[in-house]
Amino acid sequence: MSLLNTFARALCLTLGLVATAPQAHEITAGDLTITHPAARPHLPNRPTAAYMVISNDGAAGDRLISASSPAFGAVELHTSLEQDGVMKMIQVDGIDVPAGDAAVLAPGGLHIMLFQGAKAHKEGDSFPLELTFEQAGAVTVTVMVEKIGHGSGHGGHGHG
Repeated sequence: MSLLNTFARALCLTLGLVATAPQAHEITAGDLTITHPAARPHLPNRPTAAYMVISNDGAAGDRLISASSPAFGAVELHTSLEQDGVMKMIQVDGIDVPAGDAAVLAPGGLHIMLFQGAKAHKEGDSFPLELTFEQAGAVTVTVMVEKIGHGSGHGGHGHG
């Protein structure tokens, strides 16, 4: 495991994205390593978000340009911003994954919003999520549903 991936795993633990080490999982696609894709439990037809760390051990950057899931009617890339003292979530057209660095998708920052889920996902469930990158192409990950620390980042905040 590279130093970058060790850092990414430690960052996941710090942010509360990994409840326990045995639950941690990662997927490698070319130079990218996607560490611990996770989402909070949610009710049917209520939005939730997916979080993870995407590390790039390569010499060239990549960019996450879209995501989709058969478990949700709509999936969008988002960031959280404070505007006039109010936290808002804003859709973005992509998430950069710089060479030799990582993109951290975490509560209060970059994340993948999941809308129109036909069923509730409770703690312990999982669902597939396809991530599409400019260079690495399509990568399917399994998102684990679990408690995630640092507040929801979604309750009561407006979408821009």
